[in-house]
Amino acid sequence: MSRTARINGIIHAASASAAGVGAGLAQLPGSDSALIIPIQVGMIKLIAAEHGQSITRSVAVSLIATQAATMAGRKISQFLVGWIPGFGNALNASTAAGLTEAVGWTAHGLFSRGGRGS
Repeated sequence: MSRTARINGIIHAASASAAGVGAGLAQLPGSDSALIIPIQVGMIKLIAAEHGQSITRSVAVSLIATQAATMAGRKISQFLVGWIPGFGNALNASTAAGLTEAVGWTAHGLFSRGGRGS
């Protein structure tokens, strides 16, 4: 299996996990971040390992912080409609998955170019 295929699997698995957390905790604003961030940190560390790099948790967290503007948009949408049962769950799940995908592909691009995130 190619490195790209393995990374694709890592990102999609993390995104599916984040979606599950986002959907399950939609009616509790902000509560999903405590579970989604560790999923994203683990994903970034696995992506780095696929590129032959070892990074610390703090470097992985700083990579997640680069997506801050997008995450701010997620918080706004969660505040506005996340509390609505059904719709809020679907919105929160898709947003969590989409952001996790973005973080994963951003990390892959960085490591592909030889970056270390610090």
